Amino acid sequence: MHEVEAALSRVPELAGYSRDAVTWERLGGLTNRVYKVAAGNAAYVLRIAGEGTSDYIDRKVEAHNARAAAAAGVGAEVLFADESDGLMVTRYLDDCVTMSPALFRDRPGAPTRAAQALKRLHGSGQAFEFRFELFQMIDEYRTILRKRDALLPYGYDVAVTEAQEAHKVLAKSPAPLAPCHCDPLSENFLDDGTRMRIVDWEYSGMNDPIWDLGDVSVEAEFNDAQDQEMLAAYVGGEVPEALFGRMVVYKALCDLLWTLWGLIQHADNNLAEDFWAYSTGRFTRCTALMASKLYTSSMAAVERDG
Repeated sequence: MHEVEAALSRVPELAGYSRDAVTWERLGGLTNRVYKVAAGNAAYVLRIAGEGTSDYIDRKVEAHNARAAAAAGVGAEVLFADESDGLMVTRYLDDCVTMSPALFRDRPGAPTRAAQALKRLHGSGQAFEFRFELFQMIDEYRTILRKRDALLPYGYDVAVTEAQEAHKVLAKSPAPLAPCHCDPLSENFLDDGTRMRIVDWEYSGMNDPIWDLGDVSVEAEFNDAQDQEMLAAYVGGEVPEALFGRMVVYKALCDLLWTLWGLIQHADNNLAEDFWAYSTGRFTRCTALMASKLYTSSMAAVERDG
């Protein structure tokens, strides 16, 4: 209660309300503390940044990109953002369901609406700050882990070396950079049954837009039919073999990166979930895909396109 009241006192839109006129409830969040706040006839989302997150998240970049995403009609309106410590207040989106892998399976058309939201973002012309570059981020995350004297899963170095081949193949047919979410967890999609919005722009930046599609597929645990639905909605018709292959390659690479993110949470004693199991599970999934015939054929399709 004290934490929420102290945070609200810093927000001009909310500081004038008496304590009795404001109610709040805790929402989800793996690294941050997030609350729904009701004041007067309006509702807001209050985000208090987690401890240690400033080591790997630039709050100035996040605030800029969150506002740009809102201008693109994809994100929620940003009402307040303190770039020094990550305190942020956004407009609460009414009549929306927070998605999950199960809801992506059960809500008809959900993969299509996710693709449409991402396509709207990617084609918006908004200029995000920060260049999301996979191997640079791997190096930066590993530096953070070394400072925390943290262990890596057995075989991680080998997987990174093997992934360099994917880096070369993708670079032969580079996609035009676009504003991307870069961390499209299921729970970052809010669905009203007609349209999806996307929240949480901590890792956003200019990137190959197909990264977002591959990451959605992984996070929402899409099956083959859901992958095809998402991709067909994104391209507006038949899915090119090279685009499908590019998505598959990014599915492996996003697991390679987020393995390290999970290890940072484990090293920081984040109790939101078992992050050691999270990380080793992601790494196992990554290496299994990289060893599969699907990955080999996908790499070949991307290389032919280049």
